Amino acid sequence: MGHWWYRNIVEPGKLPLLLALASFVLTFLVTRAITRLIRAGKGPFRNIATGGVHVHHVVPGVVLMVAGGFIALAGGRRGFGSGLAAVLFGIGAGLVLDEFALILHLDDVYWTEEGTQSVEIVILTAALAALVLAGFLPFGVNELSPDETRDRFQVVRTVGINFLFALIALVKGKGRLAVIGVFVPFVALFGAVRLARPNSPWARRLYRNRPRARARATLRAYRHDRRWSALRRRTEHFIGGAPSR
Repeated sequence: MGHWWYRNIVEPGKLPLLLALASFVLTFLVTRAITRLIRAGKGPFRNIATGGVHVHHVVPGVVLMVAGGFIALAGGRRGFGSGLAAVLFGIGAGLVLDEFALILHLDDVYWTEEGTQSVEIVILTAALAALVLAGFLPFGVNELSPDETRDRFQVVRTVGINFLFALIALVKGKGRLAVIGVFVPFVALFGAVRLARPNSPWARRLYRNRPRARARATLRAYRHDRRWSALRRRTEHFIGGAPSR
C-alpha cells in the first residue's frame, strides 16, 4: 500500500487532488446535514440574510474557489501552500455544486425536484476526481512497467469510447445512463442504442417525421419512469433531502 501511495499519489503530485476531493465530499455532506437541520428548525443553524437578501452558500463557495485557485497558481503543486489551496478549492467547490441547480435554473430550487440535479453533479464530479486519483490515468506516474502502461491505457481507452457513447445517450435524453456509462462499460452503449426519450434533442430532430418511433419512444419512456423513477427519487432524496414541492 505504501508503494502504491508513493508512486500514484505522492510522486505525481496528486496529494492536493486527494485533499481537494476529501474536502469537496466532506463539505457537501456537512452542508446537506446543516441545510436539513435548518429546514427542520433544529439545532443552532439559521439561514444567513443581510438587508433582506438570503445569502446562499454558493456565494462563499465562489470566494473560496477563487482564493484556492490563486493560491494554487502562486504556490505550485507541492508544499503547504498547495495543500491549503486544495482544501480551500475543495470546500468552495462543495458549496458551489451543492447549489448547482440554483445556478442552472437561476432560481431557488434547492428543495424542489429540480434541486436533485445538484446531487447528481456532485456524484459525477467526485467520481471523475476519484478516477484520476486512483491512478487509472497515469499523469505524472514515472517508471511504469509495460504491463502497467498497457493496463492503464486500456482503462483510458475504455473510458474514452464509453464517453462517446455517453454523449449519444445524453443527446437522447438519458443523462443518468450517460453519467454512469462514462465509468461502467456498456452502460452508455445501452443508452446510445435504445430509443431516445420523446422530448430529447435526438427525438425532436430525427423522430420528427417518424410518428411510430415517437409513439414507441413515448410508451417506453412512460414504462421506464413508472418502473424506476420512484427508486431514483428515493435514492436522491436520501442523499440530498426530500423536496418540499
